[in-house]
Amino acid sequence: MDAPGAILRRRSLRPKKSWGQNFLGDPAILDRIARSVGGGPGDVVIELGAGLGHLTDRLAATGARVVAVERDRELAAVLRELFAERPIEIVEANAARLSIRELAGGPAFVAGNLPYHLSSEILFHCLDQRADVRRMIFTLQSEFVDRLVAGPGTRSYGVLSVQAQLLADVERLFEIPRGAFLPPPHVDSAVVALTPLAAPRVAGGGSPHFTRVVRGAFGQRRKTLLNALRGAGFEGAAAALARAGIEPGRRAETLELAELGALAAALAEGDSLAPTG
Repeated sequence: MDAPGAILRRRSLRPKKSWGQNFLGDPAILDRIARSVGGGPGDVVIELGAGLGHLTDRLAATGARVVAVERDRELAAVLRELFAERPIEIVEANAARLSIRELAGGPAFVAGNLPYHLSSEILFHCLDQRADVRRMIFTLQSEFVDRLVAGPGTRSYGVLSVQAQLLADVERLFEIPRGAFLPPPHVDSAVVALTPLAAPRVAGGGSPHFTRVVRGAFGQRRKTLLNALRGAGFEGAAAALARAGIEPGRRAETLELAELGALAAALAEGDSLAPTG
């Protein structure tokens, strides 16, 4: 395929900055991403934010059935023109609203270069549909990937780390230099793989209560767990920490997923321990 700049110039189009459009055209990187997805003949790959079709082309070359999702009408028209002679389905839709099951008819691989300002919304919309997802390969802001893969005791570990690792195996694959994009973004990028788990790593994980506990614990990172939880409205925090076997002077970023699960369970015991605010 032609480079992104050539395709845009022929159609008098420009990348929409407000939509976070940065087009990846490096053949070697695109091939590496397509291999990372792992789809092949008999598989379905849903590409989110297909853009100008460069990754679409590589994904289709694997023999998989490709559904290319693009919400920009101008770019969707370009995709229909570029792939008019190939069995690639072009869908105009918002990636943060679509149903994977309806598009794929069964479990699918999901891939895409996501708009960085919508990364969290789209990623967790896909994880909410994890029963229909075999594997996700996304290009994201490098700092965002740092937070996804971070472990306890690190600066990047927080709510995002817990929410992702609770529901999936998360692996940083490789970096992408800024110059590989048109236009070059102002941040570094990385490719990450998420493989959904059959069940959350922690009993009750993903429930509204668990989410409230995690957000409360991490809400004021400089405070001890006891003070952070009290500040979040958990009046029975001291007793719950004791029952969970967690020192009240620790901070949230030191807790393993299992400890967060034990804390959430302890806070759920009895009406007096329920959140009040």
